[in-house]
Amino acid sequence: MDVKCFDKGIFDSNCYVVWEGGEGIVIDAGVPYEPIIKFINENNISIKYIILTHGHFDHVYYASKLKEETGAKILIHKDDNEMLPKPEWNGTEFFGDPVSFELADETVEDKDTITVANFKFEVIHTPGHTMGSICLKIENKLFSGDTLFRLSCGRTDLLGGNQEDLDNSFREKVLKLDDNTLVYPGHGDSTTIGFERFSNPYVKYLLKK
Repeated sequence: MDVKCFDKGIFDSNCYVVWEGGEGIVIDAGVPYEPIIKFINENNISIKYIILTHGHFDHVYYASKLKEETGAKILIHKDDNEMLPKPEWNGTEFFGDPVSFELADETVEDKDTITVANFKFEVIHTPGHTMGSICLKIENKLFSGDTLFRLSCGRTDLLGGNQEDLDNSFREKVLKLDDNTLVYPGHGDSTTIGFERFSNPYVKYLLKK
């Protein structure tokens, strides 16, 4: 399985192409789509799904265009699907340029399995940043969206955010993962669960509570 990160999206968001052989997925869609399509075509990758880790516009903005170019289905957690067409929820209204995005083709829930080529992604529902925030786990890799960043975590002061939910998501799910788990976040550099357990100020504070 291979991973290609495209960064410098909206608010420096990350987009990931994950593939094996000739089939793969795109995780999040806040990065201009042209370089992604160019890479997919050059490597003869058939994209099966565009999976959105949550409904904020810096992660979904180019999803429809990627869908148009690849024929892939858009997936999002059921609790965030209604965010997409609502500018006050997807964040575009807050920044003065209201945009409604199309609903996802399918929704997912906690512990669902998404099969692509010969590998399987596990959906981990991690509410807190939004009600329907998810992480995607495959083998020892975690695509954490805006739940976990290197030395930080997702904000909870936007519509749908909840600090208690985020705390519970970390205690009950994120911090139960193996320390060797490699984390690919929605913004910034990759990290590991072990590094965050001992170095992330939020995690250290949470573990002392």
